[in-house]
Amino acid sequence: MKAVILAAGYGTRLQRDIENDPTGSFKHLGGIAKPLLPVGPCALITHWVQALTKTGCVDTVYVVTNDLYHEAFQQWAQEFPNVQIINDGTGRNEERHGAVACLQLTVKSCAVDDHLLVIGGDTLFKEDFSLRKFTERFFEVQNKDKESNLVLSYQCKDEETSKYGILELDENLKVHCMKEKPLLSETNSRNACPCFYLFSRTSLPLLDIFLNEKKNAPIEERDAPGTFLSWLILRRSVYVHRISGRFDVGNLPSYIECDKYFKDQLQNPSVYLM
Repeated sequence: MKAVILAAGYGTRLQRDIENDPTGSFKHLGGIAKPLLPVGPCALITHWVQALTKTGCVDTVYVVTNDLYHEAFQQWAQEFPNVQIINDGTGRNEERHGAVACLQLTVKSCAVDDHLLVIGGDTLFKEDFSLRKFTERFFEVQNKDKESNLVLSYQCKDEETSKYGILELDENLKVHCMKEKPLLSETNSRNACPCFYLFSRTSLPLLDIFLNEKKNAPIEERDAPGTFLSWLILRRSVYVHRISGRFDVGNLPSYIECDKYFKDQLQNPSVYLM
């Protein structure tokens, strides 16, 4: 199994917050890619690589970044021999290819022919999450259907449905549709879906089909990884593994909350994510 961490975003909201913060307490974070931000004792992305390495659930971790942050990621990766850094070649937010194109770039340039774990580079989870349990669940659904895929879900608040992709499930936790940022009146579900997917080997060729269909569409229709997931749900079996919640570092308040949790509340850091 392989893993890819999506880290080609430019973090424009967070950088704007840092610049406009009246306290000046976070100036030292200016110009740092979100996955490289310090969260507790180490960079956000390091939490993932350490857990992926210690559990042995993947043999290679790809990190897709952009030309602006490529050198910083190369320096960070020197201590991780199982990490490969991929540069998508863009230098500004306006040039971005989108997360789905970054997935395709990884699969093609690295000739990935394996199950692929996709991780949002600005995402972490609460302590109930376990890589081992998640991969065990994946192979359970694979035993039913070799084309099955697995994603995470947690219960969001009513007022948050319009912020996230919301999954509608059957009694076997199989997804039958995904609604992107629906109004409360448009769904009874509160199953929010973070960017953490395990795609089967047989699903990866569908990236080409999806992107070909969307080649003339606005970037918004192929930017977020959830756009591919929503499309895939109609063509392949996708199941859910439940967790209690996540940290999504999108702006300065969410970063502060995440960092505080890892400094003050994390109970078992030596086994976190494992």
